Amino acid sequence: MAVDLARDLVPHGLWKIAAPLIPPFRPRRQGGGTVPVADRKVFTAVVYVLTSGCAWHYLPPTFGTSAATAHRRFTAWTKAGLWRRLHRAVLDELGARGELDWASAITDAASVRAKKGAR
Repeated sequence: MAVDLARDLVPHGLWKIAAPLIPPFRPRRQGGGTVPVADRKVFTAVVYVLTSGCAWHYLPPTFGTSAATAHRRFTAWTKAGLWRRLHRAVLDELGARGELDWASAITDAASVRAKKGAR
């Protein structure tokens, strides 16, 4: 993996916040498989997919993990609530540094059609 790309996607400061929040790796129950991939490599690959819009199956091999492993860990981390906790931890860190400006904020909303006359 290109070192510069990895640093751009997951700088040391972000990894320092994210690393303790990542659930420990658990081998598959049926055993076997390949040697576990380091969390930082998988995390970087997941960030790449999420920020680039790349499909999982097109994940470049330069990240040092397979698309299947990256997707499997992404799913496990999502179920474990990693992304919500990471978001809060980053906001807490930025707030502690005085780098948050709450003078303006963006709200995203979605409108959906009411089902059969529901109000």
